[in-house]
Parts: sequence; C-alpha cells; structure tokens
Amino acid sequence: MAKATFERGYNALKEQIDAPIASFLSSCVHCGMCAEACLFYAETGDPRYTPIRKLEPLRKVWKQEYTLLGKLTSLLGIGKLTDGELAEWKEYVYDSCTLCGRCSLVCPVGNDLVYMIRKTREGLAAAGHAPEGQIEASKRAIKTGSPMGVTLHALNAQIKHVEANTGLSVPLDVQDANYMVLLSSMEIVNFPEYLEAIAKIMHQAGESWTLCSDAFEATNSGIQIGSSDIARELVSRVVNNAEKLNVKVVISPECGHAYSAIRWEGPNLIGRAYKFKVQHILEVLDEFRAANKLKTEGFEESRLTFHDPCQLVRRGGVVQQPRNLLNMVSKNFVEMEEHGIDNWCCGGGGGQSAIEEAEELRTKAFNRKKTQLDQLGVETLVTACANCRIVMEEGLEAYQMDIPIVGLTEMLVEHLVEEGGK
Repeated sequence: MAKATFERGYNALKEQIDAPIASFLSSCVHCGMCAEACLFYAETGDPRYTPIRKLEPLRKVWKQEYTLLGKLTSLLGIGKLTDGELAEWKEYVYDSCTLCGRCSLVCPVGNDLVYMIRKTREGLAAAGHAPEGQIEASKRAIKTGSPMGVTLHALNAQIKHVEANTGLSVPLDVQDANYMVLLSSMEIVNFPEYLEAIAKIMHQAGESWTLCSDAFEATNSGIQIGSSDIARELVSRVVNNAEKLNVKVVISPECGHAYSAIRWEGPNLIGRAYKFKVQHILEVLDEFRAANKLKTEGFEESRLTFHDPCQLVRRGGVVQQPRNLLNMVSKNFVEMEEHGIDNWCCGGGGGQSAIEEAEELRTKAFNRKKTQLDQLGVETLVTACANCRIVMEEGLEAYQMDIPIVGLTEMLVEHLVEEGGK
C-alpha cells in the first residue's frame, strides 16, 4: 500500500512538470535571494527553509525523468526520490510556506516559486503526506461545501440576525442580480459583522445582490492542500450556480486565497472562461467610491496601518484600492516600511494556519509583523482577509500586544452616511 501511494505521488509530480516548471528549474542561478525574501527563513535563519530547497522533490523528478544525466544516474540508483523524502518535505512544502509569493517577486530570473510549490503539493497530497488539518478541511469542504463544516442552516441563522438587526433584507437565490456575494467560513463563524456590512453597503449603493444557498462558501481548500481535483470541484460549484442565477459579478470576500482561487486559478481549473466577472470586495467598494455610491462621514481618530494580504495584493494586484478606501475614513493612516507588494505575510496563509503542528513556527515567524508594528506605534491594524485577521490576533496575543484588528469593509460601514443624511 505504501509503495502504491508513493507511486501515485511520484506520478503526480511527474504530471506537474510542464514547460514553465522545466524552464524555472533549468534557469535557477542559486543566488539565495529567495531565502532573504522568505518569512520563515528571515525569522529563523534556518537554511532548510530556503524556498528553492523546498522544491527538491520536484527537482529530483524533473532531473530523473527529463534530463540525460538524471536518467543515467537513475539507472545506477543514484539521486532517486524516495517516499521518506516526501514525508520529510511536508514540513518545508506546507508548514514553512504560505504561498505568499515574496520569493517569486524577488527572483532575478523571474522564476515563480509559488507556482512550483503548488505543483509540489500536488505530489505530496497524492502520496498521502499532506497535513492532517488540511486533509480534514478538504473532506469537510467536499461533503458540506465548507472547510469548517459550516452549513446552510448556520448561514440562515446569521441572515435572520442581520435582518433583525438592520431591518434590511438579505436576498438568497435571487435571479439576475448584479452581484453574487461569497463568504468565507471564518467570516460566518468568527466575523458575522461582515455580512451585515455587505447588506448596508449594497442598500446605500442601490445595487441588486444575492447569496446562493448552494454556493456561499468562497474558501478553496483544494488550492491549499494541493489537489486540483478538489479545487476544480469547489470552483465548479460556484461557477455553475453563479451562471444558473445569471449574475453579472461574483464578489470574493475578505479572504486572500479565496480570491486567487476563484479569480485567477478557477478558469484554468475548469478549462473555460466564466460568463460573469469576479472581483474582490475591495475592488467593488472602490468602484462604488469612484461612482459616488459609497458615501461616508467622519474619520477614525486612532493612528492606523494596513496589512496587505499576500494573495490579494502581491499575487492579485489589488494595491491602490484599499488605500483609496482608507483615505475616505482616516487622516492618520501610515504605511509599514515594507508595504504593498513588498509587505510581509501574516504567517498563516496557504492553509498553514490549519496545521496544528506548525503553530510554534507560525508564532516565531509572526515576529516580523510585530517588528513592523513596533516601528510604527499604531493603535489599530486594518486588513482585508479573515484568515490574516485570525492569525494576527493569535500572534498579537502571543507577543502580548494590545492592538485591535479591523476588517476594512466593516470599518467603512462604521462611517456610512445614514439614510436621509448628506
């Protein structure tokens, strides 16, 4: 059984080696710049966490299968990949990588190391060496549609609460709406105020919108664990239901990987273009701002800064929009020294926050964010990713830092002009 599992993993890695992978592996100049850009290497100094080293299983398969020297040495039993190596590399491919993309950003020859890590995860997952936390999350996602096991019943309970609290209607399964709103499990469970904020914003903007009872979850655990089959299934649920409802735009919530999964990876996974547009909630809000549909009053009094979610900003290109929105409600907004596409990860992206055994490493890596915040002396930390928010709350608690964390969408709603106002 172990051999068969390893063979599945090996074949999965072999299948991932496309022209970009071969080009990247051939062109690496071993300069070490990716190490300095990696959060886990930067905070530990451990050379094992060098990004290019994390790709050793993929490199071995490429060399063994597609290079003359590799084929010759393989015949002699030299340099062959083993199941033991796959098991060992789980720590490097999952525990010490958040798919943040900082290494890809600085590579002098343009190698996309995140792309290669994703491909390497496909092999480890197929061989049975994915983290248990991610395996269970993926099972729940397939069974219930949510990696946290959130059901439609739980969503309906939240909808009733929002409607009672605001007097506004939260539409469900409405045909031909302009916007279909997705939610992450973390928002439903940990930050229910997000849905209330959406209801208030859409009401002020005068836009038609809906939730979908069969596709309300945005989180894609298939992307995180490294299973294209699971990722494809979860994307297809959203796509099929959005097209069934004939909506114009699907809104990804404050969740970085949900955004990258549905917007950038989704069309490739299902093999066709969508019949609708995909936008992050901050992109939609900034469009409302530009069209004068988002009207606010007053300003935050505290000194605040913005944590840039990696998948949203560095990997997704949504850089200026959050700053436009923050400037609507703050006159004391300050940037971290390294911000925008250069910002440091929270330490828990890419499914890392679901890996219980990686908690100690995650907390140690959070020291980089602590240092950034210490340099600014801010009173409030704003972000636009529920996962970042939870990870940073845990990090701040571990380092005994009393800084509240706020979602940008919710902060904007605190300043919306009330109906009948200016």
